Order: sequence, then structure tokens, then C-alpha cells
Amino acid sequence: MTPVIELLKAHRSIRKFTDQTVDQSVVEELVIAGQAAATSSFIQACTVLQVNDPAKREKLAQWAGPQPYVEQAPQFLVFCADMKRHQLVCEMHDAPMASGFTEQFLTASLDCGLFAQNLVVAAESLGLGVVYIGGLRNKIAEVADLLDLPELVYPVFGLCLGYPDQNPETKPRLPLSVVLKQDSYDDSQDAATIAEYDETVRDYYASRTGGTKDMSWSEQISGMLSKEARPHMLPFLQQRGFLNK
Repeated sequence: MTPVIELLKAHRSIRKFTDQTVDQSVVEELVIAGQAAATSSFIQACTVLQVNDPAKREKLAQWAGPQPYVEQAPQFLVFCADMKRHQLVCEMHDAPMASGFTEQFLTASLDCGLFAQNLVVAAESLGLGVVYIGGLRNKIAEVADLLDLPELVYPVFGLCLGYPDQNPETKPRLPLSVVLKQDSYDDSQDAATIAEYDETVRDYYASRTGGTKDMSWSEQISGMLSKEARPHMLPFLQQRGFLNK
């Protein structure tokens, strides 16, 4: 396989970083790499906020978990789905913007995911480590206010970035037969395959935690999905001008 494929398969989340700084020139080059990702209809609906203010970092770290590495990482980026600039360009052409459509929310959010993953792969190619921070959505209204986000902009997730000070194992993914289907959706064998995968994940957690975590993938996911999942998100997004149509 190519070095790029091997790099992709070696991804780990890094939550402990050295004190080595990440130069601004590197950050900017990574953002440019992120911009090169595919973007639906050339909409380019992702804006990245680089958060340097220690007081803001401290608040974000607490709201996200707490997750102290948000405060400690050399760099912290927030990826925002941004339709505000599109409102601006419509005004530049005296064209009233038809906003609030679910399709716009999807394309802007997907743009952020594609942009960020390009940036992450570029960062890992330079020996940097990263961890995504979806926990920003725990207090999404507070995050938006802290970062002065206007209407038609919302924070999708954050990203810690720095040089790794740990070497965790790669986390085992679902077997290929569960995620790659041929011609139609057939999950008749998935339960048995997932049961086998569960033991792989249980062994992974036991190894990673020194035996303090005994949990399978299906136990973890079923526990998570039996609870409410940030019910504040829908009213927040609607107040921001998303998901109204």
C-alpha cells in the first residue's frame, strides 16, 4: 500500500502533547490544505477559528467535558459551518438569500467535516497529533457567544493540534463486511460479526486501560444511544437560521 494509505490507517486520537510549539506558518499551511477538500457546489461553507486566548481556552475546555487538553494543546481550532458569507455575497448582487433550508445545513456541515479531515491528514503527515472535540456542542450557545459567532454560523467541533507526547494503539474499527455492502443493504450477518468484533474492542480497552475498562463496542454504543443526545441542538440551530425549511 502507499504511504498515504498507511498514514490514514494509523490514525489515533492524541490527548497529550509536548511543549513544542506549532508555528503559525504550519497552521496556515494546514488550513490551506483543508480548503483543498471537496466542497459541495463550490459553496466553501467552513470557517476555522484559531483560539489563542487562554481565558477562552479554559472556558471551552470546561464546557467540552471538562477536557483539559483543549486548554493544554499548542493549537486549538474550531470548525464552523458558515452561511453568513453567502448572505454577504447575495447582498453584493442584490439577490435575496433563501436561507434556512435543511440542504444548506447539510452542505455546510459536510464541508466542515471534509475540510477538517483534509487538515488532519496533512497534520499527521508532518508528525503532528490531533483529537476532535465534539464536546463543544454540550454548551453550544455559550461557545457561539464566546466566539462572537453571528447568525448563520455554528460551531461543529473543535480540534486539538500539537506534537504527540503519547503513543496509543490504533482503535480497531468495524469489520469490512459490516460497512461495505454489495448492491443492496443486507445486514443478516452483521449481528454475529459485531459480536466477534465486540471481543476485539473489549481486549483493546483492557490493554489500553490496564484492565480498568471492560466494555464492548455494542455495549458502549447501546448505552450512549439509549439516552438523549443534546436535545438543545435543534432549537439552537433554528435560532441561528438553520433547519427551518
